[in-house]
Amino acid sequence: MYTVGFWLMCLSSLLFFMSFNMLLPELPDYLTRLGGAEYKGFIIALFTLTAGLSRPFSGKLADTVGRIPVMVFGSLVCFVCGFFYPFTATVAAFMGLRLLHGFSTGFKPTGTAAFIADIIPLERRGEAMGLLGVAGSVGMAAGPMLGSWLALHFSLDTMFYCSSGLALLSLVVQGTMTETLPRAQRQRFSWRLLRIESWEEVFEPRVLAPALVTLLCLFPFGAVLTVIPDQSRVLGLIGEDKGLFYTCYTGASLVVRLVAGRTSDRYGRVPVLIGSSLVIVAALVVLALAQSAPVFLAGAVLFGLGTGLNSPTLYAWTVDLSHPERRGRAVATMYIALEAGIGLGALLAGWVFANEPAHLPFVHGLSALSVLAGLGYLLVLSRRKARAA
Repeated sequence: MYTVGFWLMCLSSLLFFMSFNMLLPELPDYLTRLGGAEYKGFIIALFTLTAGLSRPFSGKLADTVGRIPVMVFGSLVCFVCGFFYPFTATVAAFMGLRLLHGFSTGFKPTGTAAFIADIIPLERRGEAMGLLGVAGSVGMAAGPMLGSWLALHFSLDTMFYCSSGLALLSLVVQGTMTETLPRAQRQRFSWRLLRIESWEEVFEPRVLAPALVTLLCLFPFGAVLTVIPDQSRVLGLIGEDKGLFYTCYTGASLVVRLVAGRTSDRYGRVPVLIGSSLVIVAALVVLALAQSAPVFLAGAVLFGLGTGLNSPTLYAWTVDLSHPERRGRAVATMYIALEAGIGLGALLAGWVFANEPAHLPFVHGLSALSVLAGLGYLLVLSRRKARAA
């Protein structure tokens, strides 16, 4: 039922997500060795800052120059940054590289989502986004495990170079695909395309509802990525076990995307988002109360189940509401909200945590409040739709 281009895109996404996610378990300790332990919250926040700032440009370019050039640029940035991590000898250099690295996710996923929306019909959109998410989840699951194994048995430099190599492979796969942006819309790249002349080139008004829900429901992701390495260590998960949380989380996300990929196609986007938000809140409560590794990993599984339902549904809802000629900008709007949520979550988590394990429940509690706010908004939308019917 799916084209070769779809499966190539899934492979490219798997390699891309594996590339930068394999660094996550090791970066907090790496920054500590550089003398920047108090800046752990910036590891994710700086990455998402430039990812968010680049979205208006990547969305506009995806609608004018093409989907594939946007993806190629994102993978190229990931390749270059992975290669240069071993040469960061100061905290300032590390932070600068994290800023630059963020451009990779500012471009690659925007082009990917627009490409998939071009080739998949409406009635299969939720399922297709779920399958694409499966590829990303495999990369996210394998990446941290591979990264920790490479760092333990070889060196951090080996891990960084392997990350760069995976991004290069993702780039090679994209070179085999055919552009899906209609020829009538395509333009040659020029610097004037990087000028943002109106707010409509930054935000697509049609998709503000899914964008707001994305911001509120992705806040926990930034917070979790920031504190999980420390919480893992507190609970005795060290060495090769350091990446177990990510493995359990992405494994559960993988399973639910395979099993429930078409759920939102059948029952609607908002009802599925309400259910997934409740599961995420439950996961955060478990993580806040976790006093042992098994309970902690159970929270990871719940978190994976919730986000595994949440993410593809948000993508599909965004594409549903977008105009075909502004699809890249609509996807970029959703991603701006995603980066804002993750970045805020990471910054506030770093501030609340302050390297004190006793503060971990407060981090997860704050995340739960954000998701509850998103859940309240979804319930309001659901009631309005019921009244209109």
